[in-house]
Amino acid sequence: MMIKYEKLNAEEFKTEIKNILSKNDNKESIYKLSEIYDKNLPKESNIILEKELKILLEPYKKGSIGVAQINPIAGDIEYNSQKVVKYIQHAQNIGLDLVVFPELTLMGYPIEDTIDRHPIIVEENVKWLKEIAKITTKTTALVGFVEPRKYNHLTGKKYYNSVAILQNGKIEGIVRKSLLPTYSEFNDYRYIEPSPVIGNQPGNTLGDFDSEKIQKCPMTNLINGLKYGISICEDCWNNKEFFNDTTLYSIDPIDELSKENPDVFVNCSASPTRAKKEQLKHNMLSFISKKYSTPIVYVNQVGAIDNSSFDGSSRVFDKNGKLLARAKSFKEQFLIVNPHMELGKIYPLTKGLEKTLTEAKVYTLEYEPDLERTYKTIIQGIKDYFKKTGFQRAVLGLSGGLDSTVCAVLLADALGPENVFGISMPSKITSSESKSDARELAQNLGINFTEASIKEMVDTTNSCLQNLFKTVEQKWDCKYSQSFTMDNIQARSRAMFLWGISNEFAKCLPIATSDKSELYMGYATINGDMSGGFAPIADVPKTKLFALAHWLNKNREVKNAIPEAIILKKPGAELAINPKTGKPLIAEDALMPYEFLDEIIWRVENKKEHYYDMLNSEFLYESKHNVSKEQKIQWLDKFYRRMSSALYKWSILPPSVIVDSRSINKYDYKQPITSSRINYKGLDESIIEEKIKNFIDV
Repeated sequence: MMIKYEKLNAEEFKTEIKNILSKNDNKESIYKLSEIYDKNLPKESNIILEKELKILLEPYKKGSIGVAQINPIAGDIEYNSQKVVKYIQHAQNIGLDLVVFPELTLMGYPIEDTIDRHPIIVEENVKWLKEIAKITTKTTALVGFVEPRKYNHLTGKKYYNSVAILQNGKIEGIVRKSLLPTYSEFNDYRYIEPSPVIGNQPGNTLGDFDSEKIQKCPMTNLINGLKYGISICEDCWNNKEFFNDTTLYSIDPIDELSKENPDVFVNCSASPTRAKKEQLKHNMLSFISKKYSTPIVYVNQVGAIDNSSFDGSSRVFDKNGKLLARAKSFKEQFLIVNPHMELGKIYPLTKGLEKTLTEAKVYTLEYEPDLERTYKTIIQGIKDYFKKTGFQRAVLGLSGGLDSTVCAVLLADALGPENVFGISMPSKITSSESKSDARELAQNLGINFTEASIKEMVDTTNSCLQNLFKTVEQKWDCKYSQSFTMDNIQARSRAMFLWGISNEFAKCLPIATSDKSELYMGYATINGDMSGGFAPIADVPKTKLFALAHWLNKNREVKNAIPEAIILKKPGAELAINPKTGKPLIAEDALMPYEFLDEIIWRVENKKEHYYDMLNSEFLYESKHNVSKEQKIQWLDKFYRRMSSALYKWSILPPSVIVDSRSINKYDYKQPITSSRINYKGLDESIIEEKIKNFIDV
């Protein structure tokens, strides 16, 4: 039975602390007590706990570090500062040398163009920083913030991404980020100036620093007799040996810091979680610590900000490259470590990720190792998006299909079933099985549910449109012989219901249920199934969704909430009848087998393969099915044709948490919508030569 420490009185609390101390050695007791501190304890209980922790930590004092893995709110400087003050006070009360916070802690990362449009918030984060510095009387704190850069006569950007060294009641030093990523979801260089110098500069350079004002001083910072080489996120991702000379930048800040033989490297980071990223991060940090025979303390942000979900998992490697400590994944935590005295605890990664640390980069349908991370990434994305924007409830259409089903499960787990309303919105095409599957799912999840037919709205809308079309036809002679108007009327009628509920009931957001595979092919309706305020699964391909559905049935507290019939059912929107079968159109009939489609997407995103690379290599699907060359050409042609025409849909996709290693989320990937005429096959030089001649002749 779990003890609710926050409900114990002082004497009861003391008794429980004594029980912990009697049953565990000193190191384990430190972590047991630290986990209790993370709860909402009464002030008196915290005082008792901190006194015991201070006694336990006395032998580990020199070189002791508190890793403050926090979940900030972008732009809410007061909220973020409150967390910083809480952990600085805690670190001082238990006698730590140092407490370290993630990158841009006071501001929250990413903050994007807000600092340029509203520079007052930069002024505010500096004011808060200066006041926070005054409380650091016993423990040194490393706090990330946005630093203004005097701009009158300077070229370049207006700000630095900086970490302040708060010591002895003031700002003793400042480290500024040198390497600014501008790939994937990162856009640092849009508003941040790269530091002209590696490592530390004096605190009096705050807000008045450029290449002309570099002061001669050690790159490292001295804290209780030990030298710390401090860097910020990307600054540790440029080791030429590890990346086989394929680095993005000409300098390696860690290599520069190593010249002063620091006792510890510290990296303040805000690094989002992605598929396969854990493998890279783990191996890279281990490589750095072993190469320089120097422990590295990596402090990562946790929580989600819009499309980016940060997994935390802060960690420490010893001087031999061995993992010494790792914080929890997807949870705030204050982790106490001492890399010189082997004080650390390794909390587990999400289940399965340990298996991926040596995994080759090949396409596979064995999604199991990444499913818990996928689940927790999306759950965190939903929770923080709703909490940080003030929404509490979600409404979504329940079609009885896979996409809306998985979305419903994720929403129920993230927001609580009482805050989710599933609406079955049948048309005349909807099967009785779809309706009953949706109802059964809602009952199993315990979410709110009702059925609302769209027939009347569809008929009325169609009647109005047909009258309107007759008028338009008098001027335009370009009417389609076969159109998708009726399909779209159905999808948009459903969206009308969902938005109506959202408008009528407080703090309620409609959910877009499109998945990554269908978004790539434009198999989604604008103002229909794409319509909503958040898109939970927009970065999850269909084959992975099937695997995730099975995983949810096995791993949630309530087993088998998803009816097996939904997982076995062939996906389809039930918007039109297939003239060949007389039954609702199956998505794969309109597109191609999802297994083949998802491998195309994977090859494009992860290996940057082009048309003929794929045509001339074997797909996983081909190892199990007979596929003629003509059929493969037809599918590849369809993929590029439909992808090109879907670009405008990607641009209006609602916010969606990034899950995969690569994405079409507009924060991760940008392509001009008007680039739909790209020749993805390429041309032979002889053909280009002939075309040039024709241009000249013309």
